[in-house]
Amino acid sequence: MTVKGTNFVNLRTAGDPVELGRLYSEQGADELVFLDITASHEGRKTFADMVKRVAATLSIPFTVGGGINELSDVDRLLSAGADKVSINSAALRCPELINEIAAHFGSQVCVVAIDAKQSDEEWICYTHGGRRPTDRRLLDWAREVNDRGAGEILFTSMDHDGVKTGFANEALAQLADTLSIPVIASGGAGAKEHFRDAFTLGHADAALAASVFHFGEIGIAELKEYLHSEGIAVRRDI
Repeated sequence: MTVKGTNFVNLRTAGDPVELGRLYSEQGADELVFLDITASHEGRKTFADMVKRVAATLSIPFTVGGGINELSDVDRLLSAGADKVSINSAALRCPELINEIAAHFGSQVCVVAIDAKQSDEEWICYTHGGRRPTDRRLLDWAREVNDRGAGEILFTSMDHDGVKTGFANEALAQLADTLSIPVIASGGAGAKEHFRDAFTLGHADAALAASVFHFGEIGIAELKEYLHSEGIAVRRDI
């Protein structure tokens, strides 16, 4: 089942991932991101059969993450239908994996997810679905990820996740203005204006959301029309 939480806890069921993936593809989403958020914590691999079933319904790019620890995991998920893989815990544990994925499959395949929480003035990176803090700082780690050849960074603010008060735009802008690769904003979407702000204030290249779509609070076509009206370039080909 697809689940959604608040601040990475209190997960609630949102529906069947295959059906949701098909629906979002038909409604005009630009990409679909499937993150098996407990795979690393539970020490298991992302379900390739689920990936295959979801991919079969899609006509848009598909990113898959969770439990990826080596090149064979990447190959397995790409063979199942994923277009990109997202790594987080494994990248922090073994940063060379970023270089290896980029070298073997191309930078465009490697998305590095960074889950971070603000502590005083610093952003601390977490692993295992937000369960374990590390000694890595957001900007320093993001620069290293960039330099190692990742194609994109998916930044989720754990403080903003599921709260629906907007994205972490100040941190987003720091990342976007520092890095040479695209930054995807995640964590905090609750209104159409929050997406606008992620692009205008946070300088994000893309914005990811879950619950506002899962529970029908914002329609994808409606959101795209709004962003277009605000002068933000979006694909409106449905």
